[in-house]
Amino acid sequence: MAGGGDSFRALLRAANALLQQRRYHAALAVIKGFRNGAVYGAKIRAPHALVMTFLFKSGSLREKLKSIAQATYAHSRNLAYFVFTYKGLLAAQSRLQGKKIPFHSFLAACIGGWLVFGDNNPINSQIIMYLLSRILFGLSRLAVEKGYIPQPRQDPFPLVAALVWGTVLWLFEYHRETLQPSLQSSMTYLYEDSEVWHDLSDFLIYNKRTDSK
Repeated sequence: MAGGGDSFRALLRAANALLQQRRYHAALAVIKGFRNGAVYGAKIRAPHALVMTFLFKSGSLREKLKSIAQATYAHSRNLAYFVFTYKGLLAAQSRLQGKKIPFHSFLAACIGGWLVFGDNNPINSQIIMYLLSRILFGLSRLAVEKGYIPQPRQDPFPLVAALVWGTVLWLFEYHRETLQPSLQSSMTYLYEDSEVWHDLSDFLIYNKRTDSK
């Protein structure tokens, strides 16, 4: 038993020594990036899938749990693959040119995005829309910072909020098919289901009656 413990400690010391080697840093960063992508994807998707599935999806408990597991796995896998691809390509470009330049990041991410997130499915679509909204905010702030557009005299956020909500509700009311299914479900719950009730039970307690009254 003691021999086994000594072997494990020796292996642990060897692994820790390897992790400290600067020449392996780029390759190890790619591996840890894969790990972090998988963990982060699971942390983000699992609670979201849990809430959305039990709120809006029908079916048995087993079917719901399977749906949650599949969505969590897909998000976790895609993010892990993307980080692995991005960091690998970034390291390769830096090694080939002898230094890191801003275009390396853009090119590596474009290739990773094409390969990993190019499939048009609900998970990828939601991730891309999440990123797109933050890109638009980021580019707007960068444009002001670089002087491409003047600094607003007043905070433009109230106007942005008004336009976003005005546009999305107009699309929901008159061009619903253009919106993502999960957003359609959320808005149906908020703005249409609140128009229907039969008695106090489905007015305050439940959204919809489940009996045959």
